Amino acid sequence: MADTQQNTEPKKPKKPQVAKEAGDAAPKVKKPRVASDYKARLRAHFEDVIRPELTKQFGYKNRMQVPMITKVVLNMGIGEGVADRKKVDQAAGDLALIAGQKAVITMSRKSIATYKLRDGQAIGCKVTLRKTRMYDFIDRLVNIALPRIRDFRGLNPKSFDGRGNFSIGIKEYTVFPEIDFDKVVDTWGMDITVCTNARNDEEARALLAAFNFPFRQ
Repeated sequence: MADTQQNTEPKKPKKPQVAKEAGDAAPKVKKPRVASDYKARLRAHFEDVIRPELTKQFGYKNRMQVPMITKVVLNMGIGEGVADRKKVDQAAGDLALIAGQKAVITMSRKSIATYKLRDGQAIGCKVTLRKTRMYDFIDRLVNIALPRIRDFRGLNPKSFDGRGNFSIGIKEYTVFPEIDFDKVVDTWGMDITVCTNARNDEEARALLAAFNFPFRQ
């Protein structure tokens, strides 16, 4: 009976397993958020020029007392929308081009038989602008849209509501460069309300005049 040969070679020692510390693991690197460094031209002009001028003019003790524009509301009333809803949608699309923001359809709050108006029917659209889009719109309104109005003689300096808010009425919204006049079928008017946190109309008028609003002399 043959003798079985046993393997007498020494076994290689196993490498000791070293527990990984928490710091050894490669940390997950999060991509940093790229912050937009865009700043509206009129916002920078307000902070650098207008705010110091108004502080000196009215003698404010705190820079936060200086009035500023809080929002701009654009509103279009579409009377033809009672008979044709497509015209309201068309006006809302054009208003979105002007404002750079989606427009909201406004509904009637009550029924009026004389005008064949039912409660909850689409009769217009509106947009509320704040911060950067607000300043960009004011820039285009003052420097491009208003000078394109036919026979324009300046804004009425009395169109304030007593609380520092100013309203402008435009007969044709096609004065804005975003609207292609050749593609426009119907034209409507537009109401623009510039809201401020001024304490009175005098301070609000001085604020808007500093933004080069062309008030009638």
